[in-house]
Amino acid sequence: MADQGTSDRTESWLWSRSWFAVSFYGIVTVAILLLINLPGATDYVGADNDDVMRLVQVRDLLAGQSWFDLTQYRLGLDGGTLMHWSRLVDLPIAGLIWGFAQLLPAERAEAAALLVWPLFLTLPLFAAVAIGARRIGGLSAMPIALGLAALLVVTSNRFLPGAIDHHNVQLVLVATIAAMLVDPRYKPASFAIAGLAAALAIAIGAETSPFVAIACLVVAVLWAWHGSAFAPAARAFALTVTIAISALFFATVPPRLYTMAACDSLSISYYGITAIGGLLLLLSVQLASRASRPVRFAALGLNGVAVLGTALVLAPQCLQNPLNDLDPLLFTLWLNSVAEAQSIVGQLRIEPASIGGFYAVGIFAIAVCIFRIARKDRTEVHAILLPLILVSWAVALVQLRGAVFANLLSVLPLSLLIAELRRNARDDPENLSAGFAFAVSTLVAVPSVWVIVGVFATEGTAGITRRFEAQLTGSATGADCEFAVALRQLASLPPATVVAPSNAGSEILRFTAHRVLSAPYHRNQGGMLTELHIGLSQPGEAEAFLRGAGATVIAYCRSDPQTETIRDLKPDGLYAALERGEVPSYLEALPLDPKSGMALYRTRF
Repeated sequence: MADQGTSDRTESWLWSRSWFAVSFYGIVTVAILLLINLPGATDYVGADNDDVMRLVQVRDLLAGQSWFDLTQYRLGLDGGTLMHWSRLVDLPIAGLIWGFAQLLPAERAEAAALLVWPLFLTLPLFAAVAIGARRIGGLSAMPIALGLAALLVVTSNRFLPGAIDHHNVQLVLVATIAAMLVDPRYKPASFAIAGLAAALAIAIGAETSPFVAIACLVVAVLWAWHGSAFAPAARAFALTVTIAISALFFATVPPRLYTMAACDSLSISYYGITAIGGLLLLLSVQLASRASRPVRFAALGLNGVAVLGTALVLAPQCLQNPLNDLDPLLFTLWLNSVAEAQSIVGQLRIEPASIGGFYAVGIFAIAVCIFRIARKDRTEVHAILLPLILVSWAVALVQLRGAVFANLLSVLPLSLLIAELRRNARDDPENLSAGFAFAVSTLVAVPSVWVIVGVFATEGTAGITRRFEAQLTGSATGADCEFAVALRQLASLPPATVVAPSNAGSEILRFTAHRVLSAPYHRNQGGMLTELHIGLSQPGEAEAFLRGAGATVIAYCRSDPQTETIRDLKPDGLYAALERGEVPSYLEALPLDPKSGMALYRTRF
C-alpha cells in the first residue's frame, strides 16, 4: 500500500508540474501575441477572408438562421451558396458574442469574442503538446516542446486575435490525437479521447481527413501487433470514433442532405467510411485479439479492403483532391494565387525563400524518427509519430496548408532529441561538439529560423527588414477596397447584387446589406465565374452577364490583384475599359469617395 501511495503522490506531482508549465507558457504566449498585435490593430477580425466569412456565418446563426442551414444567401447566384463549414466552430464563437453582448454594445461584443476565442485555444494546444512530450520524453522534454509550440504559435497566423477560422481548432485536435496515441500504458481513456478528437476533426474540416485516416490505421496496426494487451485501448478508440462520428453526423447534417456525398465536409461519404471502419475494428478486436499475429494482420487487411470498397461505393470522387473539379478559369485567375493552396513547386516559383519554413522541420523530424526506429531506440513511439508527420508533410507537398500540421507534430520527436542533446552538453561541458549539436538541433527545429535563413540567403538583411515591416503594417494591396471606410459609400446604397473582386466579397457581406456575386470559395463557382466573365467580356457582352445575374452595382477596385490580371489578360474587356474611363451607356458612374479605392457604377436597366 505504501508503494501505491508513493506512486500516486509522484503522479500527482508530475501532473501539477505539467499544468503549471502549460499555464505559464500559455500566459506568456498570449501576452506576447497581445503585445505584438493589439497596439497597431485596425480591425478586430483576422486578415484572412475565412475569418470574415466565419463572422458573417456566425451573425446569420445569431440572427435566427437554422442550425442546419449553412446556405449563405447573399453570396453567389440566385439561391445562394451552401457553405461547407461546420456549425461546431460557429457555436462557441456565437456563444461568446452572445455572452459579451449582455454587457457590451454589439460591435464590442464581437471584438471581445474574436479576441478571446483564438487566444483561449492556445491552452488546449499547449496541454496536448505537454502531455505528448511528457509521455515520450519525461519532464525534461516537456518545457522544450512547449517552447517550440509557443514559437510556432507566435510566428504563425492561426492563433492571432481575430483568427476565427477552423484551422486553429484543427491544430488542437491533431495535437490531441498525437498525444493520446503515444500513451505508453495504452490507457483506454487516452484512446477514447483520440477517437473523439478524430471524429471532431473530420466533422470540422475535410483537410485533416488524410491525417485522421493514418491515425486510425496506426491504432489498428498497434492492435494487430500487440493483440490482447492493446485490445482495451483499440476497443475504446473504435467504439468512441463510431459513436462520435454518428452523433456529429446527425447533429450537424440536415436530413435533406443525408444522401449527398460531399468531399469537403462531413457527409454520408466520410460518415460511412469512418463508421464502418470503426465497427470493423471493434468487431476484429472482439473476435481476434487472442488469435495469432498473422491472423490479426489478415483481419486488418480484410478490414482495409472493406473500407476501401465502402469509399468506392459511397464517394469515389473523394479519393482525389476536391479542388480538381474547379473550372480551369478559376485555377488560372483564383486558385493559383491562393497562398495556402500552393504546391511545393508553385511555392518554389513564387517565393523560394520560404520553402525551408514549410518543409525543413518536417524532414528533420521524419529523419529523426527513421533513425530512432533503425537504432531500435524507443521504436514504437517513433513508429507512431512517423506516419502522422509523414502524411501531413506529404499533404503539404500538394497544398501548403498541411505544413503547419507537420511542423506542429514534429515538436514531439524533436523535443525528445533536443532534451537528450542538452543533457549530453550539460554532462560534458568541455565537449564542444555536444554543445554544438544541441544548439544546431534547437535552431533547425524552429520553422521561422528557416524562413529567416532563406530570406537572408536570397535577399540579404534588407529583405528581412522589409518583411518585418510588412508583418507589422500589413499589405496595402487591395486593402483600400476592403476596410469599413472604403465600403461606406457602397453600404449607403439600397440592397442590391454587387459585382466586386472575390477578395472583397466577404468584407462586403460583413459591412453592407448587399448580395455579392463573388467571394473566394470553391462552392461558389457559378458566382465567381460570372464575375470573372463580366470583367473579361467586352462591354456589350458584359451587359448580358449583368442582366442574367440580376446584378445592378459594379464595385470596381483598380488595386485588386485579380482585377489587374483581368485587365492585362483582356485589354478590350469591361474592367480594362473602366480603368481607361470608358463607361458603357448602360452604366452610371457614382461620385468617387476619396477615402475609398472603389469606383461604383450603377446599371441603368
